[in-house]
Amino acid sequence: MAGNAAIAQPYAKAVFELANPAGQLQPWSDVLQAAGVTVSDADIAALIEAPGTDIKALIELIAEIAGKSGGIEAGEGSQLHNLLQLLVENKRLLVLPEIAVAFDALKANVENRVDVTLTTATVIDAAQQEIFVAALKKRFGRDVNLTVELDESLIGGAKLQADDLVIDGSVSTGLAKLTRSLMN
Repeated sequence: MAGNAAIAQPYAKAVFELANPAGQLQPWSDVLQAAGVTVSDADIAALIEAPGTDIKALIELIAEIAGKSGGIEAGEGSQLHNLLQLLVENKRLLVLPEIAVAFDALKANVENRVDVTLTTATVIDAAQQEIFVAALKKRFGRDVNLTVELDESLIGGAKLQADDLVIDGSVSTGLAKLTRSLMN
């Protein structure tokens, strides 16, 4: 949700300002990802929303799971525990997945790296991937972390997403645009 992304930004920035000087960007990235996955679980999300849930126990559970992922201290009074407590107090615990995404964007920026997702209709080999990476590195002036996904529903072509930039050269999108223009 766009609203959650805006809500997540200040929390991500605060964690980033804590993690960066300490040289703990990757551990915090891992912790936030794990916490985000944990609260995205349907059973955990239901517990978060349920009245009468022991929030202290829930925070400890999430902190323990996430802390193990990144090797970050997770006990009561730790930075992770305090973050989770703050999110609970502000009714923002379910925004953890978006906080993780926003944090990773800040991390990528400081590392002079851009995460790019290339979704193709057919499998592309390693040589083609290297060509894409070289072209994107030249285009963005940053190192490129390429993730390739296969989506046969595209029919042909590809979609490229890097941060807020989306380039859709898929056949399915072209056909949908043609259909819309013919119906008007």
